[in-house]
Amino acid sequence: MTADAGQPAVASESGTVLARAEAEQVASRDAALRDRARRVIPGGMYGHQNAATWPAPFPQFLERGRGCRIWDVDGREYVDFVCSFGPIVLGHAHPAVEAAVERQRALADCQNGPSPRMVELAERLVELVPHADWAMFAKNGTDATTLTVSIARAATGRRKVLVARGAYHGSAPWCTPRPAGTTPEDRAHLIPFVYNDLASVEAAADQAGGDLAGVLVSAFRHDARFDQEECDSAFARGVRALCDRRGAVLVLDDVRAGFRLHLGGSWEPLGVRPDLSAYSKAIANGYPLAAVLGRDSLRDAAQQVFVTGSFWFAAVPMAAALATLEALEAERGIERMTRAGGLLREGLARQARAHGLRITQSGPVQLPFMTFTADVAAGTFDRANVFTAEAARRGVWLHPWHNWFLSAAHSDADVRLALERTDPAFAAVRARFGSDTIPPLTGGR
Repeated sequence: MTADAGQPAVASESGTVLARAEAEQVASRDAALRDRARRVIPGGMYGHQNAATWPAPFPQFLERGRGCRIWDVDGREYVDFVCSFGPIVLGHAHPAVEAAVERQRALADCQNGPSPRMVELAERLVELVPHADWAMFAKNGTDATTLTVSIARAATGRRKVLVARGAYHGSAPWCTPRPAGTTPEDRAHLIPFVYNDLASVEAAADQAGGDLAGVLVSAFRHDARFDQEECDSAFARGVRALCDRRGAVLVLDDVRAGFRLHLGGSWEPLGVRPDLSAYSKAIANGYPLAAVLGRDSLRDAAQQVFVTGSFWFAAVPMAAALATLEALEAERGIERMTRAGGLLREGLARQARAHGLRITQSGPVQLPFMTFTADVAAGTFDRANVFTAEAARRGVWLHPWHNWFLSAAHSDADVRLALERTDPAFAAVRARFGSDTIPPLTGGR
């Protein structure tokens, strides 16, 4: 850890002035890049990595990463609990993945035809994921979810697709959460339902009638800005039965959760297997790759759909994916993420209670999220913004309104270090907003 990186200003007036001057000096590099970016990039930055949507002092530009640590362009170090919004599942610059990448890069990456890595990766995924008989590859989660919808429509000859209200399935016109640049016709054949509410799925299916092509559902409810909601097994079984009864395709969007909950698919522990599944994020530990896995009954439909991309067949990300899957198994990656996530959750609960603050921690511990009860009641993220900003000042990278991610690189020591720094962040929230009038912690959680 670099000396004083991300540490708070000291209590004395002279120390406060010095810390502020140092902060202004180091922030100037990030600020300079932001100024340059505004001249050549619309808005200075766009999409989910636009730091303008986060509280200060989050930087916009990062320099490097290793394990569960990242460094911004001003040299400040952070314990990373966002993991590039999910792709980093083993830790930044994992040695086995990087070695596989370098071996493949020395041969070739983007060519006139795919490398043998494509066949090897498809074989590996079919072996690993019980519901999969074949695999197709792309680059982003949006590519994968869009392809699943196309295959479902090609297979059934129908148009309507059911999607959970508020769910995020990508940024293409048919599913983007922001309507600018789209038309109502782009979404004309989507029908919403409420996640974990089987009756609402049945009602949406009735609305679709004989035109129901499929149901697209996330592994669990992870809508941004809301407490997460794990999937009820009865709901999953009910959706599976509905699709079977109506001749529709069940699509599991496993882009966010895939390979963090179960190597065989996030619904495998529920005993429910989809017809199609979409993967990206963690599949190649940060290298650009997405996959659609499907049952044999949909093979012909998948073959009929024309999809392609100049970079979709690149060999380096596929080599990275093969190494990532091997390391997740060999290093018991999911178990390590589960342990670290559990320690983080327990520590945050103790700290919040000690400071008289009510919080909710939701979702699987590998993909955690925390909200302040008073924020939820007020419809704001005021406390979350203060908490994550203070944590960032002390070298812990969390997000105020999007779920976090654990990686297999997070050790007990990393979590303990992070908790040392989140405790004063809770103190800052209490100092700013007061307590929630609950008794202080005297023992246990």
